[in-house]
Amino acid sequence: MSISSSLNAGVAGLAANATRLAGIADNIANSGTFGYKRVNTEFEGMVINQARGAGVYSAGGVRAMTSRLIDEKGALITSGNALDFAISGRGMLPVMPSVLLGAGMGDRPMMMTSTGSFRPDAEGVLRTDSGLVLMGWPANSDGTIPVNTRDAVGGLEPVILNANQTSADPTTVMSLGMNLPAMDTRFGAPGDSLTTKVEYFGNLGTSESLNITFTPTVAGAAGLSNTWTMVIRDSAMDPASNVIGEYTLVFDDSQTMGGTLASVTTVSGGAYNPATGALDLTVAGGPMTVGIGRTGDPNGLTQLADSFKPTNITKDGSPVGNLTAVEVDENGYMRATYDTGFIRTIYQIPLVDVPNPNGLIALNNQTYQVSPSSGSFFLWDAGDGPTGAVVGYAREGSTTDVAAELTDLIQTQRAYSSNAKVIQTVDEMLQETTNIKR
Repeated sequence: MSISSSLNAGVAGLAANATRLAGIADNIANSGTFGYKRVNTEFEGMVINQARGAGVYSAGGVRAMTSRLIDEKGALITSGNALDFAISGRGMLPVMPSVLLGAGMGDRPMMMTSTGSFRPDAEGVLRTDSGLVLMGWPANSDGTIPVNTRDAVGGLEPVILNANQTSADPTTVMSLGMNLPAMDTRFGAPGDSLTTKVEYFGNLGTSESLNITFTPTVAGAAGLSNTWTMVIRDSAMDPASNVIGEYTLVFDDSQTMGGTLASVTTVSGGAYNPATGALDLTVAGGPMTVGIGRTGDPNGLTQLADSFKPTNITKDGSPVGNLTAVEVDENGYMRATYDTGFIRTIYQIPLVDVPNPNGLIALNNQTYQVSPSSGSFFLWDAGDGPTGAVVGYAREGSTTDVAAELTDLIQTQRAYSSNAKVIQTVDEMLQETTNIKR
């Protein structure tokens, strides 16, 4: 029986080393494959129980156990494509095969990959050359990301970019820094009104303006009144009823606070917020906050013995712009940049994580699928929880160490030859047994 068990052990050794050789061959073949996770082969001994002291030993042999080390991270390799993504740390990118685009994700298992080189196709869908479509959460029109389910794929949508995409950014916040000539409020001054225009952008990217008129209150006796009436009109509204705010401004002439606002009284229109120094106006396109400065603030409206001039005017918004670039930051937010300088968040790319990454089912093209061994997935914001950061302009390299694989290859070759020698020896011994019978 020992001779027969030796033969079986030798055959098992050949099979185990052949399995190990297959893993080594796969690793070496994919040493240049981005995102490849190497296969590790380990041997486990098999023991046939026998009575102690029987004087006979039966060989159980060996079996090979293979596993893919998905939690190992390859080196990050830089590239020139902003839509080349890798993960610095734990987590993977959600993807789906392009053949399922029309059907959607539905109840299909979550698929993921650790890296990818994505480019828009003819329809603007971000996909790799192998047909993997990047999935993400679309942003609202104001750039915010809605609340989505974190343990299901239903909220994910294919990321679509249109090279001809245009966008307008309406003005919602404005800050006025202007100087009003103090001598216009002195006794005997002519009391002429001063007018200025400040451009803003409407909801459709149209160029509109706030027409602002400052009328001084001339002092009735010697000295300065330090009082002005400010009227704000919106060019986008009917000229007969386009006044959106009227205010009485009183300026301080004390030694320490001279020239700054002392008080703002609302005559009509949006209220003045003394805490922020802003007017809450309503233009044709909606609400707009216009800052004129808090009382005592030298950076807003001032009244000094100087000419009428703007000192600092800022606003947000931009006219219609064409898409020029798309990048993803470390938190997974995909932002589109337009030639007007406007930047808007259009998608968020979450990171998929499972309790046991090595339990994932490995598929073609370096993709993986959840399994009972991996545990349930969860969609994290990049950088939150156990996940790492999204890295653009980079790909994750293969985890194969060619030098180590070649060393294992030599060992496997020697072990295979040795097991073949065992079979050869058993064959010779059986031949001797046959000869004895003759």
